[in-house]
Amino acid sequence: MADHGLHQVQTQKLAIGPQMQQSLQILQAPTLELRQIIQQEVEINPVLELEAPETSIQDAIPDDPDDRSVDDSDIDALTQMDDEWREYWQQSRQQTATRRSDDQERWQFLMDSIVAPTTLQEHLLSQLHTSDTKAALAPQVEFLIGNLDDRGFLNTRIDDLSLTHGIPIDVLRSAKKMLQSFDPVGVGSEDLRECLLVQLDRLGKKQSLAWRLVDQYIDDLANKRYPILARKLGVPLEQISRAADFISTLDPRPAQRFAVSSNNYVTPDVVVERQGGEWVAVMTNDDLPHLRISNTYKDLLSAPGNNGEVRNYVRDKIRSGKFLIRSIHQRQQTIHRIATQILKYQREFLEKGTNFLRPLNMATVADEVGVHETTVSRAIAGKYIATPHGVFDMKFFFSHGVKTESGDDLSNTSVKNAIAELIKTEPKHKPLSDDKLAKLLDGQGIKVARRTVAKYREALNILPSHLRKSFS
Repeated sequence: MADHGLHQVQTQKLAIGPQMQQSLQILQAPTLELRQIIQQEVEINPVLELEAPETSIQDAIPDDPDDRSVDDSDIDALTQMDDEWREYWQQSRQQTATRRSDDQERWQFLMDSIVAPTTLQEHLLSQLHTSDTKAALAPQVEFLIGNLDDRGFLNTRIDDLSLTHGIPIDVLRSAKKMLQSFDPVGVGSEDLRECLLVQLDRLGKKQSLAWRLVDQYIDDLANKRYPILARKLGVPLEQISRAADFISTLDPRPAQRFAVSSNNYVTPDVVVERQGGEWVAVMTNDDLPHLRISNTYKDLLSAPGNNGEVRNYVRDKIRSGKFLIRSIHQRQQTIHRIATQILKYQREFLEKGTNFLRPLNMATVADEVGVHETTVSRAIAGKYIATPHGVFDMKFFFSHGVKTESGDDLSNTSVKNAIAELIKTEPKHKPLSDDKLAKLLDGQGIKVARRTVAKYREALNILPSHLRKSFS
């Protein structure tokens, strides 16, 4: 018989407190996100103040990292620290007031001069409103413009749009024809085949071999089955190749130039510099707001007339502010120590380039730094390092590898680079197969299987050999 009574069971659980959660959040946050976190903390914690970047972030950190209290000695120390630089900053601000005013004017002029990019929809609507078109079709053309995807294609076929929205199919076809007369050429098509045919028609190539290839044999064309096409059409292989080359000049994504740029501009958290013949990791702290404890609240805490409730409130806020500043400082220290270990292991990369990147795992760096592997993973997330060979995500330096014949370790990034170099110099009429690439790499002392070569080639977005073959 089942026992449905109440039972008390004692278990152990690891509970992460709010401060520890905040510390982990700060460690993992990229610089931009950390700036937002700091701004939010400044807004909700009145004792925190943003200081000039030249002020050290350690100004408000107590010497004892285990200290969690705020007493009169802390207040005295912070106040004395303020007195030392207050006069200097007053003089500095007076000297730079004029320059900052000019800089602000130039910055405002730059911001006012920025023009938002025109979207595809705006570009098409402007043509619709200024063209000599039938006004009766304008609503349907606008409707189709609203159903275009990022390529400029209709995201739903005309027949389905007609059934779904109750618009006569003949009206939609007329609206589509009008839309396809606009710039960019090929916009409003339902698929790639139609898009290319519209462009060929606009170029006066409706009776050409290129038109016939796209209209009837686009699958064979995409898979470069040129000899088969030559037999089917009864034309020389060279003509098929020339027509295919011409088709490749057409735009398969007519709306591409209106797409939002995917370029990501990043500011490195670490810059690698050579100092005294050694590579050194230097933190770029300038992009982080610098915090300090407000003098007003330090004075309020030390004032004898305040009651216990006020003192406790201020004390808690100062303690919270000190913990935030300490967490930011520890974040910077951890990133710097990890970057230093990366430089230690990747010296050949710094000297010679990406082909000499060594395999490295996070456990190795964690042991050297004295933290857990998950701490390394959190610390490098979204962080970047500027090297003599470019700016890289810090995760770039952590990769698996293969053994060479000499017994050295080679990262998979270096293997990918070696494959890319071999393909770059291959004969265009007889491209290298994955099996041949594996044999050539073996000749260089890099032993990898054919399926590994195929995986790396696909990761590099390189087509298989039969699609890289040139017939011209």
